[in-house]
Amino acid sequence: MDFTIENALIATQDDYTTLSVGVSDGKISTISPQVESVGTSMPADNKLLLPGFINAHTHSSEMWQRGIMSMFPLELWLAELYDFAPLDIEKVYLSALGTAVETLLSGGTSVVDHLVLIPGKELETIATAVRAYQEVGIRAFIAPLIQDESLTAGIPSGDTKQSHEAYFRSTQATLDILEEAVKLFHNPDIGMSILVAPTGIQLCTDALFTGCAELSDKYNLCRHSHLLETKAQEKLAQEKYGCTAVEHLQRISYLDSRTSLAHCVHLTDGDIKILAETKSTVVHNPLSNLRLGSGIAPILKYRQAGVNVSFGCDGASSNDSQDLLEAIKIGSILHNVTDFDYQHWITPRQSVKMAALGGAIGLNMGELLGTLDVGKKADLVLYDLTSLSLLPRTDPIGLLVLGRPTNIVDSAWVNGKQVVANGKVTTIDVDNLRQELFKNSQWQTQRKSKTVAELEAHYRLVMGL
Repeated sequence: MDFTIENALIATQDDYTTLSVGVSDGKISTISPQVESVGTSMPADNKLLLPGFINAHTHSSEMWQRGIMSMFPLELWLAELYDFAPLDIEKVYLSALGTAVETLLSGGTSVVDHLVLIPGKELETIATAVRAYQEVGIRAFIAPLIQDESLTAGIPSGDTKQSHEAYFRSTQATLDILEEAVKLFHNPDIGMSILVAPTGIQLCTDALFTGCAELSDKYNLCRHSHLLETKAQEKLAQEKYGCTAVEHLQRISYLDSRTSLAHCVHLTDGDIKILAETKSTVVHNPLSNLRLGSGIAPILKYRQAGVNVSFGCDGASSNDSQDLLEAIKIGSILHNVTDFDYQHWITPRQSVKMAALGGAIGLNMGELLGTLDVGKKADLVLYDLTSLSLLPRTDPIGLLVLGRPTNIVDSAWVNGKQVVANGKVTTIDVDNLRQELFKNSQWQTQRKSKTVAELEAHYRLVMGL
């Protein structure tokens, strides 16, 4: 549908102006003070128009465990997560719907889902997430989460001798599943992309990383992974490689301009230089890093070194939400305590650029998404500046980023298709989704994880606790 967003407030270099934006064939066709209406007219008085943000790293199926996970560091938290992970296709579907809806209603028009796969139903899991995202209409980048080493391999050995069970699926079988998923589902033209996404150096062999890089080159796919989220992973990299994880990933040619790396909390200055040189992207997940005690990623250093940075919510049981605006706020002001020089601090306008264009660049789509420019895809969000949480009137972007905005997304479009109108997602029945999420869950309190009980003593020993 062709349409014109009329009289929207749009940010200029240092101020704002009122403009109208025409959309034709899913792209921005005109931006002008007095544009002649194209197609349907959509009044946008007292509304702020921004490019859609990108939730550049999450795990949709974690939604089923939000609010209940123990206060553990990542390695033990994962053990508990996997002990209680729902191996249910219907729950994969519902949580993907929920992730998409929460992302849209907090300003995101794209989501990168590092999707946990049900063993034996890997392709069905991916197909289910694809179906959910297409129904909602969000732009989706599905990154099947793969590994080829068992969970215990993710904890450093220290001075002890450790043996690990073989992973239940071979490296080649995993790569075969991934290639089949690419053939079946990778279709960027309709807003559905598959990424290669080994979970991280802690649970993946070099063979898996290099196999993913080969698939990336063969099909022009983006690459994704967790990287140095915890001090334990920093120790483990030295044990496995005798160098930093970043140095090793560069050595095996995994890093390039199509590579986005979640977390990057524990990097050296040399690592940062490598990321800048390879044009790799860091996905900042501040809330999960705080929730799991992983640390504060040196985002100001990355920005000063020229590393592209974007924002992610991370999974809904390490955050425990999918509120992208919350992640952007915390991920911006958190760093004011890490550098006394306030001239390095992240401004609200810089935050918005990181959330939109930074995310697009990390997905090799900087020429297509992330700014309000003629010719770019119409992934757009209108914010209602008369909402109580954005009043009284001051700087609209300042209110959006630094405030605690609620119910402020008035409209959203993905590829020119409207998916939010008058503050409500229009493509699916959200009330029914809410009822299904309620019906398929139950109130819970403390749980005991068998795997945590087996791993905790060794973890505490090697981490000096």
